[in-house]
Amino acid sequence: MSTAPAHGPRDAEPTTPDRPRPALIFDDPLDQQSADDTDQGWGERAPSGNSAADLARFLDEKPPHHI
Repeated sequence: MSTAPAHGPRDAEPTTPDRPRPALIFDDPLDQQSADDTDQGWGERAPSGNSAADLARFLDEKPPHHI
């Protein structure tokens, strides 16, 4: 039988006043748009407004079975 005091969660790490605890944020993360919700997040190029450039992009991205 041991006579040593039991160590609990209070003994794990002392709090220091010079290091503030991180704030808890209870916002809904689904309310914000993520980078992969946009075309640029998926690697899409922005439309150029130039019809020749848009046609070239269409032909570059057209699958082989659509030739």
